[in-house]
Amino acid sequence: MAKAPKTPRPPVQAPKRREEKQSGLRGLPAWVLVVAGIAAVGIIVGVVFAATGGGSSNENASSSELKATMTAAGCTLRDVKPFPPKSDSNYHGDAPTLATPMRWKTDPPSAGGHYYLWAVWNFYRSPLNPRQVVHNEEHGGVILWWGPKVPQATVDKLRAFYDEEPTGVFGTPIAGLGNKIAITAWTGDPAKYYRNGYYGIGKLSICPTFDEKAFAAFRDAYRGQGPEGIPLSSDTPGSGPG
Repeated sequence: MAKAPKTPRPPVQAPKRREEKQSGLRGLPAWVLVVAGIAAVGIIVGVVFAATGGGSSNENASSSELKATMTAAGCTLRDVKPFPPKSDSNYHGDAPTLATPMRWKTDPPSAGGHYYLWAVWNFYRSPLNPRQVVHNEEHGGVILWWGPKVPQATVDKLRAFYDEEPTGVFGTPIAGLGNKIAITAWTGDPAKYYRNGYYGIGKLSICPTFDEKAFAAFRDAYRGQGPEGIPLSSDTPGSGPG
């Protein structure tokens, strides 16, 4: 009896390897992961820096430097928000005449209500009406004030300081300062002016005497920064209301 043929065995196959699908950062070189991590930290720090107001650090440093300069000269330095305007339209309605009683937050005034016409830009040895001078501040002017007891030699120094860079600078004596000198400015963002209760900031420094370094630092920091955004080219000596 013939033997039945044997069924051949199936060929032996090598075990299949599981092919892992790599996704994300898996499988990337280590140095790539390190660089990516550093970049991520940098982005987070940048976001936190901006959210916490880090972008204003230069401005804060400048303000601190100015305050240190003024303090070294024996001067005070204040930032003061003005009273809101009485008129619904703007500050020009607060002083319909040059004799209208006025109320300002600082003396001499650094911001607030004023007459609708500003004074001709110049250096005066006789007092100018402050109702007009505040309007010059609104246009970006830096104002030099001095009391009636300030020696004429000091007034001459103020005049020489004015002559160095007269554009956007104004000089006038004022009652009430006695033997002291003051320098003021009114700063603000023109895009926000009169909106949502924003009226800019008055800057006031009162000094026992004239200090050129301190006054130059104040002038350079605030001149031309008025809330109306008037260019300095409109604040030249001798110019005024048309």
